[in-house]
Amino acid sequence: MKVFEVNKVVVAALVIMVLSSCMSKPKAKHVFILSGQSNMARLDLKATFIPTIEAKFGKMNVIVVKDAAGGQPIRRWHKNSKSLEGNGPKAKADLYDSLMIKVNAAIANEKINTVTFIWMQGERDAREKLGGVYENSLIGLHTQLSNDLARTDINFVIGRLSDFDMQNMKYPHWTKIRDIQVKVANSNPRFDWINTDDLNDGIIRQGKEIDDDLHMSESGYKIMGERFATKSIQLLEDSQ
Repeated sequence: MKVFEVNKVVVAALVIMVLSSCMSKPKAKHVFILSGQSNMARLDLKATFIPTIEAKFGKMNVIVVKDAAGGQPIRRWHKNSKSLEGNGPKAKADLYDSLMIKVNAAIANEKINTVTFIWMQGERDAREKLGGVYENSLIGLHTQLSNDLARTDINFVIGRLSDFDMQNMKYPHWTKIRDIQVKVANSNPRFDWINTDDLNDGIIRQGKEIDDDLHMSESGYKIMGERFATKSIQLLEDSQ
């Protein structure tokens, strides 16, 4: 009986040690960083993006950060954006700085497993006819983030501009920016893009009907969030 009692104590102690060891080692988390201009700013992450991500990885295993501002060019994020002639608008990466303040606060003291950067922007650059420098700025932005987070494995999901101005009547470089986004997305196995051509028709939150609008419909934003999440998951699975 005494031997049996001693064994029970030993087993109990071992169980406690194992449980304590598991509890003391938090899982490394998947980080999702979302930024861009108005179509990203209007995206409600709680509608479809976060539920899809959490269903895959678990609520306690993900960190989601979004910072976006409507009507802004990529030079508000990329610190080295410049025109081909050298006399165009100067870079002022204040929106990138505000994004990184949020990111650094969210990941402080956390063990990070993966980082995915999700980008929905380009309308302003298409309007300002800055397609000539957009490719370098887009790739440069990803490099900038990779350097700041000291990682070489950041996945990149790009939301391609919709079919709002396929004739380039209002935004002269609309199709050029679209093509660049796809080109960049196809340039690296860690990059990819989502289609938004079918998301800017229907009803917006105010009840107004839109057709090939600059912004997405109410249902369009929900689908966009789901597509961003699904593509992010796909990239993470492919890179494992």
